[in-house]
Formats: sequence, structure tokens, C-alpha cells
Amino acid sequence: MRTLVLGRLVPLFVPLFVLNALLVFGNAWPTLWPRPALAVSIELAFAVAALVLLAGWRGRIPPGLVRVLAALATLWIVLRYVQVTVPALFGRPLNLYWDLPHLGAVLDMGGDGPGAKILLALALGALVVLALHGVVSACVRALARGAAEAGARALLGGVAGAAILLWALAPWVGPAPSSVTSSAFARPVAPLALEQIRFLSAALAADAADRLGADPDFRGDLAALRGADVLILFAEAYGAVTFDRPPIAAALTDAREQFATAIATSGRRAVSGRVVSPTFGGASWLAHAAVLAGVDTRDPADYALLLTTDRPTLVRHFAAHGYRTVGWMPGLQRPWPEGRFYGFDRIADADSAGYAGLPFGFWRIPDQASMARIHVDELGGRFGEAGGDFGGAGGGIGGAGEGIGGAGEGIGGAGGAPKRGSSPGSSPALADDTGPGAPTYRPGMPAETAAKRRAPRLVVFPTVTTHAPFAAIPPLREDWSRLLRADAFHREEVDAAEGQPVSWTEPLPAYLASMRYQFGWLADYLARHAAQDLVMIVIGDHQPVGTVSGPDQPWDVPVHVIASDPALLARFEAAGFIAGLTPPQQPLGPMHVLTQLLANAFSSPPRDTPRRNAPP
Repeated sequence: MRTLVLGRLVPLFVPLFVLNALLVFGNAWPTLWPRPALAVSIELAFAVAALVLLAGWRGRIPPGLVRVLAALATLWIVLRYVQVTVPALFGRPLNLYWDLPHLGAVLDMGGDGPGAKILLALALGALVVLALHGVVSACVRALARGAAEAGARALLGGVAGAAILLWALAPWVGPAPSSVTSSAFARPVAPLALEQIRFLSAALAADAADRLGADPDFRGDLAALRGADVLILFAEAYGAVTFDRPPIAAALTDAREQFATAIATSGRRAVSGRVVSPTFGGASWLAHAAVLAGVDTRDPADYALLLTTDRPTLVRHFAAHGYRTVGWMPGLQRPWPEGRFYGFDRIADADSAGYAGLPFGFWRIPDQASMARIHVDELGGRFGEAGGDFGGAGGGIGGAGEGIGGAGEGIGGAGGAPKRGSSPGSSPALADDTGPGAPTYRPGMPAETAAKRRAPRLVVFPTVTTHAPFAAIPPLREDWSRLLRADAFHREEVDAAEGQPVSWTEPLPAYLASMRYQFGWLADYLARHAAQDLVMIVIGDHQPVGTVSGPDQPWDVPVHVIASDPALLARFEAAGFIAGLTPPQQPLGPMHVLTQLLANAFSSPPRDTPRRNAPP
């Protein structure tokens, strides 16, 4: 009897248990691995009930239907993996409508090495799915055979019916019915599939005027800037967790204080705010569009729609008022048609940015090297040799007696921070100004005259060194002029940095190292090389990936405005910014409010910008 029972029940309930386990697992955060869970798949219960009813009606399950069910079950398991893994690691759900067209770009981002690794991972993933399909097919066939037998059909129907009944009654019984449902039953997969359909239908039915909202009001001028250059620096993966999570904040305290000291000693001041990014852990382009076009891009379909319009942008606003506009995009390793939409006069990608040194790490061009090239090519600056302009040997941060606050030398050598046009020779790049209001540059023109006559700059610079996987981290160069040369880095330095292990599942140490690097070169640049009237706006594009941020983090990012003009900074304080590098806890609003805020603050007289975090 016992043998008979085991012989009938084992073939019936083992496949049922296997399928259920494959549909209810969670994510073993912060890894890519699934975590077993003790729960019931309500979708499997309904599927088994339907199978039982069909078998009772027709007496058997057609083989073709078994194959279809096996394929759908395999798809559901893959979607389950996506459902629990993508939000855990990236803090956002999957959007197939948006993510699939960009898969090729993702593969190309890191060059041949990383791309090859990703392709290998995809190939292994395909093999895993094929093996999974084999297991699922065997389980579905076993359940189909059981449903065709009257005795086994009754058992399957009883189990499925009991599960469905408990699920239906859970909201109506017990002291905490929602907890009963959430603990006993796994989250269904169907909503994920329905969400993907919603993304697609919304994109196909999109109406730009209704979806994107009103155009920004760019009727004001830029007179409050007084012709100063403006650098909008999108700091990659610079999220509010660097302030809000005590372990991360503590680890970055020294680097942030160094940054603050450089700002203060150079005669500048910083004011800070907090906004809610439209993305988390990746998809930086959504943040760029939010600021430059004033659009809520939380739905990536709106980004694609935006590029089909002639919506005015912050970049075109600057160009209309005599600024030469530059998109410095060292992370671009492919064509970027978005540049035409924004209206940049110049787009410097990885191939045209002028970096002559060895490719360094995942993104090839270190951020300090990019800033050095921006300084020379677009901001009218130059770097002196040892002992020359801008502090030279011993004048850098931490130099013996000559660094920030050092006796007699201060910032940038004797006399403090450099002024616009104060360095001899300024920049031969002035001859290449082609934007609105470009100067007429003649050989032999005094540097001071050329610098005063050149068009002011708007430079938009998304950094890359702090991008996941936060490797390899280059050494900071005290001699910035070296970053312009082929010997920017020695082969031994590159090999040592790239030889450090890369972890996608435990990346916090590497992330902290990359952030210290970012604060370091920013501090040094402001202390020794930046023109005194430069207006620098540092915007975090999104929080770092979930393996750094931790679970259930908000999408907040900091915004810093750094300038020497107190009247200009006062306008930002009136809009809700506060003094220093630590932003307030209350966000100013979604990131796209910055577009109008910036336009209003730069206008003279200032246009009204209501405080977003002010009490009623």
C-alpha cells in the first residue's frame, strides 16, 4: 500500500513542488543569485486548476498545449528572476520597451573587453534558460499525465482549489490579512508583463503636448551671470546616500571636507539643494534630459518622445544669449543624435575629446583628464610648468607649506585664484570659436584681450570615473598639464589599477574610492586652476546601484552651486538652497524643476522661482 501511494504521489507532487519553487524565489541581495522562499505561487494554483478542468472535460491534455504551457512557464520563471533581481540591484523595474533597444549600446560601452564578457554572460544565460526549459517541460508533462487520471486529478484539483480559496479568503480573515497574503503567497509575475504592455501602449499613443507638459519659460536673459563661464557637471552615481547612509557619509567625510576647504579658500561659496532624480542606479540620460529640457522623464517613453520634438532646451537658451555651448561626453563611444536635439555647438565624445594618454579602465578617459582638456580647449585656461602658473610645484593641495591655506601662497600661487584671462597665452582654442558671439581671434592678440572678447561658455560634462563598476581608479595628478600629453599615465599605473578585482555584487569599497577621486580633483581644480568667476553646478544624476545604496532608498540626489558672486548665490538660497555642501532633507521637487530654476536665477532682474520646500 505504501509503495502504491508513493508510486502515485511522488510523480505528481515532485513536479508541482519544483514548479512552485521556481516561481516564488526572491533575490539574495546584494547578489545576482536567487533566494529560495517558502510561499505559494497563486498563478501556478490557477494554472493547475485550469489544467484539471480541461482534463476533466476532454479526458486528456493535447501534446501541443503541453508544449505551449511549458514555454509560458519558462517565460514566467525568467520574468520572476527579472522581477526580483532588477529592482534589488538597480532600484528600478525593468522596462523592456526602453532597455532592449539599448542593449547593443550597453554592450559597446566598455569596449571589446567588457563587451565580450557581457556577450559570454548572455550566452551562458541562454544555456541556463534552455536547461530550465527542459526541466519545466518534464514537470508540465508529468502534471498533464496526472490530470488525465481521475484519482490524481482529484488530488491536484483539491490542492489547487485549497490554495485559491485561502488566497481569496485571506483579505477577510485574521487580525492582519494582508500579512497572511504576503507571507503565504509570492508576488504574482503577471503584473510585470502587464506593465511592459502598458509601457509599449503609452509610447505608441503618446501625444507630445500632453505627455511632456509645458515648455520651459526662457523669456529671461542671462545678465546675472555677467558673462561668466558655466560648467554643469553631472556627477555620475552621486546620490543622496553619500549623506543619508551613515557608513557611506563617514567614509567620505575627509574627502568632502577637502572639497569644502578648497571652495572656501579660493574665494567661493557653495549652496546646496536636493532633487528627486527620474532614474535610479543607471540610465543617466534621463537625468540629463530632465535638467536640460525641463521634462519629467521618469517614464523612459517620454524621453524617446522628447527627441521627436523641437522643445526649447537650456542649451539653446544659452546659445541664444551669446554663449558657446559644449557637450563634453567622454562616456560616448557611439553616435549620439541627442546632441542635435539639445543644440550643442560642439560635442566632444570619447574619440574627439583630445585625450592622448593610455586608455584607463572601463571608460578610457579619467575625469581629471577630461577637466584638464575642458580647461584648455573651452575655458580659456592653461597650465604652467613646475614653478610657473597656477601654483606649480609645491603649490597643490597638501604641498609642504604651499597648499590650501599655506603660508604666503594660498590658492594657485601668489595672488590667489586665477582670473579670467590672467594666464599668458590663454588658449589657442579661441581661434576655433564658432558659436554665437564668438570672438575674432588674431595671432599676436594679447591673451587678456582675447579672453575678454571670447564667447562665454556653457559646458555640460557628465563624469564617468564614478560609473559602475567603479574601476579602475586613476591616481590624481598634481601636474595637470601632464594630463594633456601621451604620458598622462604610465603603463604600470594603468595595469595596477586595472588589475584590482571588480565586484558587481559588493562594489561599495570601489564606489567610495571613486568618490574620493572625484572630490579630490574637483577640489584641486577649484583651488588652483578655475577662473574666479566660473559658475560650477554639480548635479548627481542618480543614486548608485542598489548594491551600494541599499534597499528601499529614495531617488534623491544633491545639487551644488559653486560661485564667487554672492548675489547670484543668494538667488538660489531664495529658491530653497542652503549654504554648504550638505543639502536639506526636503527635496526641492523632481529634477526637472532645476531647468526653470536655473533660467530664473540667471536672469536679470531675477524671475520669480517659488521655494519648493518652504512652509505654506
